[in-house]
Amino acid sequence: MDQDSIFVGGGGPNYADAQGLLLKYANRHGLIAGATGTGKTVTLQILAESFSANGVPVFLSDVKGDLSGLARAGTQEFKLHEAFTSRAKTIGFADYAYGAAPVTFWDLFGEEGHPVRTTVSDMGPLLLARLLELTDAQEGVLNIAFRMADEEGMALLDLKDLQALLVFVGESRKELMLRYGNISTASIGAIQRRLLVLEGQGGDLLFGEPALELADILRTDADGRGRISVLAGARLMQSPRLYATFLLWLLSELFETLPEVGDPDKPKLVFFFDEAHLLFDDAPKALVDKVEQVARLIRSKGVGVYFVTQNPEDVPEDILGQLGNRVQHALRAFTAKDQQALRRAAQNYRENPRFDTEDAIREVGVGEAVTSFLERKGIPGVAERTLIRPPSTQLGPLTAAQRAQVIAASPVAGKYETRIDRDSAFEILQARAKAAALEAEAAEAEEDAADLREREFRSARRYTGSGVGRSTSRTPKKRRGDTAAQAFAKSMARSLGTRAGTAIVRGVLGGLFKGR
Repeated sequence: MDQDSIFVGGGGPNYADAQGLLLKYANRHGLIAGATGTGKTVTLQILAESFSANGVPVFLSDVKGDLSGLARAGTQEFKLHEAFTSRAKTIGFADYAYGAAPVTFWDLFGEEGHPVRTTVSDMGPLLLARLLELTDAQEGVLNIAFRMADEEGMALLDLKDLQALLVFVGESRKELMLRYGNISTASIGAIQRRLLVLEGQGGDLLFGEPALELADILRTDADGRGRISVLAGARLMQSPRLYATFLLWLLSELFETLPEVGDPDKPKLVFFFDEAHLLFDDAPKALVDKVEQVARLIRSKGVGVYFVTQNPEDVPEDILGQLGNRVQHALRAFTAKDQQALRRAAQNYRENPRFDTEDAIREVGVGEAVTSFLERKGIPGVAERTLIRPPSTQLGPLTAAQRAQVIAASPVAGKYETRIDRDSAFEILQARAKAAALEAEAAEAEEDAADLREREFRSARRYTGSGVGRSTSRTPKKRRGDTAAQAFAKSMARSLGTRAGTAIVRGVLGGLFKGR
């Protein structure tokens, strides 16, 4: 193969012709598809280690735990060693050798990798509404809360910041409605309930500081190899919407942050989106349009996006049409619907006169695939039956001890482990509430003192005779009503004053002021 391409496997009628992915067109995105057990994970593994060897950083999610083996070299003692070396010989992979890749482990829960976080502000109302499955009306209220935070200069860093801000919006909704339109208490309540559910799923661990710096997933090692960032996904997959939203946020951050580079000789980063169907299941059109926009434009930032899924139909057609590099493992066609999906999958390839693409997709075995990679000038290559090359890294997961060693030796070790809690919306609102409550109490005390002085004056006049013959009865003076701000301040201050010693407040308020 050329120096500027990645060797993927052998092709042609006898699996003799080399099939490779040109680095210059690796940012034109790609697709790895196929039924369960057909070899998608191994294909992802060999592409990741190959990109890394060519100096390209990689980000991928490890949904089954198998890809942690990228951090360790394969060995001759491995039971498939003979099968691997035999395949390498068959496809003409003369340079095949075992070797480890530089890996950084990340974990939203901080258990199997460095903690990875973002802030509520960085996530934004669109993705957060998707994560919380909000209605249009509820999303509107969420947008108002974000707008208020911007105007008031209040940072939204973690969930308790947003929860406290929503309380303030609810208490001040009559005044805010004149500026922003209807604000329903039912909508605020629904959002708060969704936030509690998200918190229970571990979403509170996603939001906070220190937030992930993109530079830490764009690293190369001392030898010039791209570091492979592996996100632990086994537990995260139990909350599929959280998983999909986080990866989409990361993709959006890359799009918004990285500079334009045009068409570089090789990508600045390759991003693998495993279980891609989770991104599009029940997704609103606005979100799908956002993904399509990012996919279309992010390649000019030097980022290649590769969707990994069981069926190409899991990816919307407008996005599927932008995926120039394809590895299609076997699709099973047991029903009429499956047969239609298989036929449509075959139609996405440039025909090869030597075989029928539809039959090939149905018949390829484990570790084989129908591939098509962009050729010179970005022309789609013809479909080829390809034996996928064996991996150089370990096939299968690391042990817990081996993973711990990799984490301890990471260049970002200790950078994200300690959580930071700086002043943000929660603390600002807390301080305002206490100050307003003190002001309201002072005003109330002054009013009580004035009433007392008036009563003493009237009493003195009566006893000096100036009030002889007058009735000594008096209707108590009606106290002025508290303003909305004073009422809110008193309410919040009372809640804040007792929350440290009682769990009842948290139960009543739904964890609105939950501490870290």
